[in-house]
Amino acid sequence: MKTPSKVKKIVLAYSGGLDTSVILKWLQDQYDAEVVTFTADLGQGEELEPARRKAKAAGVSEIFIEDVREEFVRDFVFPMVRANAVYEGLYLLGTSIARPLISKRLVEIAHETGADAVAHGATGKGNDQVRFELGVYALDPDLRVIAPWREWDLNSRTKLIAYAEEHGIEVAKDKRGEAPFSVDANLWHTSSEGKMLEDPAEEASELVYQRTVRPEDAPDIAEYVTITFKRGDACAIDGKAMSPATLLTRLNELGGRNGIGRLDLVENRFVGMKSRGIYETPGGTILMAAHRGIEQITLDRGAAHLKDELMPRYAKLLYEGFWFSPEREMLQASIDTSQEYVTGDVRLKLYKGSVNVVGRSSDHSLYSQAHVTFEEDDVYDQKDAAGFIRLNALRLQLLARRKRRLGRND
Repeated sequence: MKTPSKVKKIVLAYSGGLDTSVILKWLQDQYDAEVVTFTADLGQGEELEPARRKAKAAGVSEIFIEDVREEFVRDFVFPMVRANAVYEGLYLLGTSIARPLISKRLVEIAHETGADAVAHGATGKGNDQVRFELGVYALDPDLRVIAPWREWDLNSRTKLIAYAEEHGIEVAKDKRGEAPFSVDANLWHTSSEGKMLEDPAEEASELVYQRTVRPEDAPDIAEYVTITFKRGDACAIDGKAMSPATLLTRLNELGGRNGIGRLDLVENRFVGMKSRGIYETPGGTILMAAHRGIEQITLDRGAAHLKDELMPRYAKLLYEGFWFSPEREMLQASIDTSQEYVTGDVRLKLYKGSVNVVGRSSDHSLYSQAHVTFEEDDVYDQKDAAGFIRLNALRLQLLARRKRRLGRND
């Protein structure tokens, strides 16, 4: 087996939290290498300047802290929404869709700084390690990827804290002892897993939910919102044009106060095990319903049905980390072609955890009231349906006659 060459510089996906702070020090000691940190603002709702302070205190000289919210929504979330992507019928892929962007920036920063390796803080049990690393290898097959959780023996919160204290790493008071659950967050969603959530038979505590009120506690009066789409992408709320990230932030506010977007799911991880997660996607749940609503009147039946057939494959690729694969790009090209006329307004009713489309309008609509009216019309001859039915019934009639001929009554 070929011995890996010595690593000189590593780009670390760094949050400034306990885990990645320990990883930073561990990389410096274990690999005797310079570490560059990359901290992304994906809309997780945390202050990022403490990450800069902690990185500097650890001796890091190259520190990248970037607001990538607009890029995240525009280039990753919106393409997924155009596909109506849902994994296993329920999950809106909030964690999955953030990883390709992080991988992309890790590779770009490695190229900018001359680093020969990248590192992440995903554990050896989850999907994120797969997503991070598939993304990196797709963009630069020669970069080395370091996954500390697969190498070290710091496999408990107690050991992490002991290591941190031994090496003078700041440990917040709320990090001492075992955390009740683990949280991942970005502008699209929150994801909570582990510890008190591991028993799928037990209802999750209300303290898990961070972005949504209990549906029972949401306002007793319904709230209405109108979302405008252009070529499949949302571009305005109630007539006010907004950037992608601003629009999603506003939808999160609307969904959160109306108790929309909660999900308790036992999913099938790519690495083989089942995992229970609690997800909140308030703005995303509204946006997905609205996108379906505008497609209802602007998308041809054949195109719509083909999209629905492609969607599970697309969602599976995202979930498993194949964003940069040629098959995802092929599917995306097909999906994006379908969105040429997906333009118009959708009105939605938000009420106690539910979101319902109550109106849609578009200059590109295929809906013809003249054809569907129950009143007398001069555009559709109902007698024409008879021939259509006979043509489609022919094979069924032939099958039935064969059964009769063979004496089959089942």
